Amino acid sequence: MTLIVITGPTGVGKTAAAIKLAQHLHCDIINADSRQIYRGIPICTAAPTPEELAAARHHFVAFKDLQEGYSAAQFENDVLSLLPSLCQQGDHVVMCGGSMLYVDAVCRGIDQLPDISPQVRNAVKEKLRNQGLESLVKELEQLDPQYAATIDHKNTSRVCHGVEICRQAGVPYSTLRTGVAKQRDFKIVKLALNIDREQLFERINRRVDRMIEAGLEQEARSVYHLRHLNSLNTVGMKEMFAMFDGTMDRHTAIERMKKNTRVYAKKQLTWYRRDPSITWVTPDDAVSTALQLIK
Repeated sequence: MTLIVITGPTGVGKTAAAIKLAQHLHCDIINADSRQIYRGIPICTAAPTPEELAAARHHFVAFKDLQEGYSAAQFENDVLSLLPSLCQQGDHVVMCGGSMLYVDAVCRGIDQLPDISPQVRNAVKEKLRNQGLESLVKELEQLDPQYAATIDHKNTSRVCHGVEICRQAGVPYSTLRTGVAKQRDFKIVKLALNIDREQLFERINRRVDRMIEAGLEQEARSVYHLRHLNSLNTVGMKEMFAMFDGTMDRHTAIERMKKNTRVYAKKQLTWYRRDPSITWVTPDDAVSTALQLIK
C-alpha cells in the first residue's frame, strides 16, 4: 500500500487537490488537520464542506467534541489502526493536512512517552488557571531548558505538554525524544503544495474575508463560553475572543487574523523545507506528479 501525503501551507489548496487525487485513485482521504478533527467550528478551521465530504470519503473530520483531548500520538495510533482496513479496499490512501506534527506522527512516528496521569494533568491545568502560562514556561525552563528553547512560549498546549511529561517521567522531556523514524510497512509519498508567496498571502487574506462573510463571528460566539479549551486555542478563535473581550476592535481582529494566518503559513513552509523526502509541486500539478511518483 502507498500512503500519498498532500501537505503544505494553509490556504494553498490542499483539500481540492486531495479530492481530485482520491477520485482518480478511487480511495479514501485521511484528514491530518489538528483542528478539523473537532465538531462545531467548521468555518474557523476551513473544514471540508458537505459537498467535498461527499466527493470522497474522509476520515478524522469532525469526530471529536471540543471538550475532548487529542494528540499527535493518538492520531498516529488511530491512523495505523485504520490503514489495514483501507488497504483491503485498494492500493492507495491519500492523507491531507498541514498539521506538521500529525503528518510526522504517521510518517515518522512519535517517541514512546509516559501516559499522563489525571493527577499530573489536573495539577498542570490548575497551575495554568491560577498562576498563568508564564509560570509554566518558567517551570519548563527549569525542568528542561533544551526543550523550552525549541518551542513557542505562547503555545499553551506545547508548554503544558512539556511540563506534564517532565513531571510524569521525572526526567527532561528532551531526553525521551529520540528523533529516530519508525519503520512503516507501507510506502510513503509526500507532496507539499506551494505557490508564489505573494499569491499565497492574497489567498489567505481572501479566505479570511470569506470566513467572516460565512459567519465566523457567530460561530465564535457560540463557543465563547468554552474559550479556555485547547481545541479553541487557534487562529481565528483567538482574535474573535479578543474582540468579544473588548481588547481588540473588529477591524483589528480581522486584520490580525490575516497576519497570524500568514505567519503560520511561513512556519509550515519552514518546517516542511527541512524534509528532504518531500516533493514540492504547485496545486495544479499535484495529481499528475503524485501519479508519476506512485508508478
